[in-house]
Amino acid sequence: MCRNIRTLFNFDPPATEEEVRAAALQYVRKVTGFTAPSKANEEAFHRAVEEIASASQRLLDALVTQAEPKNREVEAERARARSAKRFGTAER
Repeated sequence: MCRNIRTLFNFDPPATEEEVRAAALQYVRKVTGFTAPSKANEEAFHRAVEEIASASQRLLDALVTQAEPKNREVEAERARARSAKRFGTAER
C-alpha cells in the first residue's frame, strides 16, 4: 500500500515541503489503511495529512545536530547497494 517513509533530517539540501508532505501522506495512509479515503472520510484524511506535515516540518526545523549533513546522492547509492545485496540484481 505505502512506500517506506524516508528519513528527512540532516540532508543537504534540506527536505523540501513536498517531501515532508509526501511522508505525512504515507503516514496517514499507513495508519488509516486507506490509499484514498471515501467521500465521508476525505476531509478528516486531508486535514490529518496537513497537520502531520506541519508538525513534521516544525520538528525538522527544531532539530539540531553536530553531524555533517548527509548527501542525498551518496545515501541513495548506499540504499541501492543494500538492496542489490539483499535481493540480488535483476538482469533485463
